[in-house]
Amino acid sequence: MAQVTVTIDGKAYRMACEEGQEDHLIGLAQNFDQYVGHLKRQFGEIGDLRLTVMASIMIMDELSEITRQRAALEAELDSLRKNRDGMTAVVERNDEAVASMLTELTTQVKAISAKLNGEPEKA
Repeated sequence: MAQVTVTIDGKAYRMACEEGQEDHLIGLAQNFDQYVGHLKRQFGEIGDLRLTVMASIMIMDELSEITRQRAALEAELDSLRKNRDGMTAVVERNDEAVASMLTELTTQVKAISAKLNGEPEKA
């Protein structure tokens, strides 16, 4: 287990984390410290616990909004996939229809060509 020291609101905290996650943990602490600093500038010295709770609520609010947006994007993606699948089926039916028409047209062209060349009609 790795250990790092993070600083939040000017106070150092020693924390353990998985090996290789040190920079990630430091970055998270720095982001949290920005929230605490913002609130401290806005409201002044209102107590460490209160600042921490307020910062946590702000973060949870942002997380809630991001979760809502993600759900909306996933729903839109599902809808687009269903539309794509539906359109793929339409394209396949159209391709089959075009192939059938081309086959019929080829047969008709061969019949006309045979008539023009004086060949007997085939049954």
